[in-house]
Amino acid sequence: MRSTRGGLVESVHEVALVVLRPDGTPFLTAGDPAAPVYGRSSLKPAQTVAVLRSGADLTDDEVAIAGASHSGEPVHLAAVTALLARHGLTPDHLGCVPDLPLGTAAMRAYLAAGHGPTPLAMNCSGKHAAMLVAAGGDPDYLEPEHPLQVACRTAVDELAGPVLGASVDGCGAPAFVTPLAGLARLAHGLARPTDPALARVAAAMRARPDLVAGTDRLDTVLMTALPGSVAKSGAEGVLVAALPDGTAVAAKVADGAGRALGPVLLAVLDAVGLAVPAALRAVAAPPVVGKGRPVGELTASLPRPADG
Repeated sequence: MRSTRGGLVESVHEVALVVLRPDGTPFLTAGDPAAPVYGRSSLKPAQTVAVLRSGADLTDDEVAIAGASHSGEPVHLAAVTALLARHGLTPDHLGCVPDLPLGTAAMRAYLAAGHGPTPLAMNCSGKHAAMLVAAGGDPDYLEPEHPLQVACRTAVDELAGPVLGASVDGCGAPAFVTPLAGLARLAHGLARPTDPALARVAAAMRARPDLVAGTDRLDTVLMTALPGSVAKSGAEGVLVAALPDGTAVAAKVADGAGRALGPVLLAVLDAVGLAVPAALRAVAAPPVVGKGRPVGELTASLPRPADG
């Protein structure tokens, strides 16, 4: 991915990419599909599958917020609070680290209201609320050896694996390492789910894209602008996306620059022949500005398709 300013290439981001056709066969790749990557929050759909398999009582909207990296807007905080309250829990029970809202506007409003960092405002609080419910309120639900986290590892291994290793994510939950090709398999599962729990997760995310990310966020705008899509980005430039035609996408930006994901996604949409709505293009590849006016652009080029 290139960023230009005044006609000069100012920055370049290398992106490893696996794109699968609707039938699951390779369409194109860039980089090494077997390369180990931390899926970060792109693995939340698989972790939510583990929560559902545990028997946790979640509504469809609660499934969507469980798989979210939300912006901390009022609708997100209300959804997490309601999920906890329905099971006799409060935000004080959350094990995620205190943080400010991820969305810029939401963060400013939160600070203006006199709030500081809280676990509720942390973008992973929906996942943690669902995990806490699945664990029956056990405060040790984040420990790697806890039955719930063992179930999460099993689900990730099955849907996006093999799991090659693990550490601790920013929110405090286990962070799993899988091949990039495994993330593409997860994306294909979201596009063409055969597992009932994953099918429910995909449907919930499609139905409430506003809960999955937030205003002007790539995941939400893609799912809103292209109905039938499912998208879940993660920290350090990771993305899994299922497109309306069944195409599956997994991407990892080498230097962790999340801004590279949008242009790459647009290039994939062009390559598979899907029209790109203006609202999506504006968020995915905003102009490079100087003194408030466009002076450059973000673009991405793709390798030749497997059959090309």
